[in-house]
Amino acid sequence: MQLDVEPVDIASRSPTVLLNEADAAELGAHPLDRVHVEHAGGTTVAIVELTDELVAPGVIGTTRRLASVRGTVEVSLAPTPASVRYIRKKLDDIELDAREFGRVVDDITEDRLADVELGAYVAAVYANGLSLQETMHLTECMADAGEVISWDRDVVADKHSIGGVAGNRVTPVLVPLVAAAGLTVPKTSSRAVTSAAGTADTMEVFCDVAFSREEVEEIVEEAGACIVWGGAVNLSPVDDKIIRAETPLSLDPPGQLIASVLSKKKSAGSTHVVIDIPYGEGAKVESLAEAREFAVDVRRVAEHIGLTVECAITRGSQPIGRGVGPALEARDVLATLDGAGPADLRLKSVRLADLLFESCGVDADATDLLDSGAARERFGAIVAAQGGDPDVSPGDLSVGRHTRVVHADRAGVVTHVDNRLVNDIARRAGAPKDTGAGIDLHCRVGDAVEAGEPLFTVHAEVPAKLDDAGSLVDGSEAVRVRGAQETLVERV
Repeated sequence: MQLDVEPVDIASRSPTVLLNEADAAELGAHPLDRVHVEHAGGTTVAIVELTDELVAPGVIGTTRRLASVRGTVEVSLAPTPASVRYIRKKLDDIELDAREFGRVVDDITEDRLADVELGAYVAAVYANGLSLQETMHLTECMADAGEVISWDRDVVADKHSIGGVAGNRVTPVLVPLVAAAGLTVPKTSSRAVTSAAGTADTMEVFCDVAFSREEVEEIVEEAGACIVWGGAVNLSPVDDKIIRAETPLSLDPPGQLIASVLSKKKSAGSTHVVIDIPYGEGAKVESLAEAREFAVDVRRVAEHIGLTVECAITRGSQPIGRGVGPALEARDVLATLDGAGPADLRLKSVRLADLLFESCGVDADATDLLDSGAARERFGAIVAAQGGDPDVSPGDLSVGRHTRVVHADRAGVVTHVDNRLVNDIARRAGAPKDTGAGIDLHCRVGDAVEAGEPLFTVHAEVPAKLDDAGSLVDGSEAVRVRGAQETLVERV
């Protein structure tokens, strides 16, 4: 069927065309079918959407992704990608082999799947899980997609947290600390998905984080380490597309999570990695038993793809540090590197660094490197290499000037600080887009508080967003305070 091209100003992630319903009926095409579009530049496979208003009969509408297609084109039906069949198998709880995962990963990477098909893949993995063998296959396929960095070193160190803990900004402390001992640390990090800030969001307060693979290599050669946004480097790019489909329902199935983490470490050229697995109420992993089981699977998959991995099982039932939100977390990072800062952030950074030193066979002491100023100096070098001010101080960081202080309504003991609620409130206040928005925590679990004592302060850059965050504060209990008798009952 010959049709005249008419560009339609609609953005689409996948190559998409609009057909008039009359032409679609003649062609035998249905919504989400594929068609071959033969044009002067070659042949493109596109996903079909139907309309009776946006394009007239005899016309094919091309979205922005197909802006180069012009003139009159020949349109014919194309087969559905084989990966759709494999996704259906997974929905039926049938295991996929390496070849089948390869096709799924290739089609996600090349945007050949419609959003509903990608959503079906995520639902299938969430509902039916992945066997250990499937996780190994998927990890290999994801690592092979996109860019791969090779370093001329026997040992390349790295660290990752599976997330779920508000304010857990260990990476910007640990990376310069480990690099100060002479190790190479090419750290790629993510932006926030459901949290108030990802490591990349916090690091962006100090400097640029979006770099190409070649630029990352230059930064690491100059500073010995980097802390950059993985989405710009194109390492395991399929992961970012899967995360996009997981985000609306906050899905993060264990097998997919393992494949996500380890494929990116393999792509970044890392050889030795410490994986932080927080557990506890409100964290991604609720119990110690689950954390141990998850750690076993991580090590098995890591060994299969040639990575040396140590798993650190840590308590994650409350936020780490005081600040939650990009600038507030950045403040904690600088304070910790300057020898002060929240005790829990300092302790966790030191312990994970020492574990990484042991794994890499390096004779170094994390506490000494932190207290001597060597880690702070290396952090400045990393920031400078990424285009920022190496002499930045906590006073240079701007936090939201519109605030609301939340006070204890009774005297008692803090028994819980809810990670999810803290993140949700900070996001309502504008984080991470508004870098100065977030929460400043004034207490921790176990602290005794008096009635009227401040529990936390919400910061916002925009009054309306402070009001939005306040509506969530009023209907929830982000920081739980209980009297002596109530605490006793809870313990029983």
